[in-house]
Amino acid sequence: MKVIKIGNVKIKNPIFLSPMVEVTDLAYREICRKAGAGMAYTEMIYLDAITHENERTKKLMITNKKDKPSGIQVTGNDVNELKNAIKLNAFDKFDIVDINCGCPSTRITGNQAGSFLLNTPEKIYDMIKTLKDNGHTATAKIRLGFKENNVMKVSKMIEKAGADALTIHARLATQGGSVKADWDQLKKVKNQIGIPLIGNGDVTDGKSAKDMLSICDGAMVARAAIGNPLIFKKINNYLKTGKEKEINQKDNIKLFKSYIELAEKYDIVEMGRIKYIGSNFIKSFEGAAKKREEFMRIKELSEMKSFIKKLI
Repeated sequence: MKVIKIGNVKIKNPIFLSPMVEVTDLAYREICRKAGAGMAYTEMIYLDAITHENERTKKLMITNKKDKPSGIQVTGNDVNELKNAIKLNAFDKFDIVDINCGCPSTRITGNQAGSFLLNTPEKIYDMIKTLKDNGHTATAKIRLGFKENNVMKVSKMIEKAGADALTIHARLATQGGSVKADWDQLKKVKNQIGIPLIGNGDVTDGKSAKDMLSICDGAMVARAAIGNPLIFKKINNYLKTGKEKEINQKDNIKLFKSYIELAEKYDIVEMGRIKYIGSNFIKSFEGAAKKREEFMRIKELSEMKSFIKKLI
């Protein structure tokens, strides 16, 4: 399996779990790593929440030895927020700090963060340079543009700032998942920059992961990994054998059971989050609609465990 190096950080395989809000807490990262993800990040965290030492934010920033190499993804609209977080040593326990310049949520772009940063490449440059000047391994995750494509300009600015790698979601911020990701843009960027490039968008199985790796140094899995951590096992198997192997859904649901146990262990239980993730695990089962409806009515964790036990 191909090893990818970001700065001085070695990643055992080039298949990445995408940072996803309300999904990639420590418990979810751990089950995905167990299933074969080479790299995983915290969900996107607003710099302002870090500097205000918000209690929920602290829980989102929990990491451990099993979560290695560790990555934190942050966003904000002011390099001074980043400097303040660095003064608090907020990133010292993480191997990689990733700047989110791709989130299309109006809640985030309304604060001129996330994908809105693509309108001001010089601000992204300042953030990456600030991280590098303070000794951090720094990367960025971008889209092709905010409303118009400026991916080449942004990519070159990020490399010039000293970034150790770049991830590109091959859609504009205004485009949803129903729009096919434009991998031709990834090819163009790869030919123009010298740092590792991780491709994101429409990586959903072994074949698409292999195709992405023929263009980029790494392939990032996003929506296809929600409720389906064994996709990483499936992809790794395909990369080794060239064959698609069907996932045993009961094995997958066992990982959801592990997720709940880990969330309890790390004191990060949030019923809304667990229900969202759990409903995605259940959708592949026979009679899924009825099962999901029953699942969403559950109010106690003990009830949820009993429900999961029946599925196994």
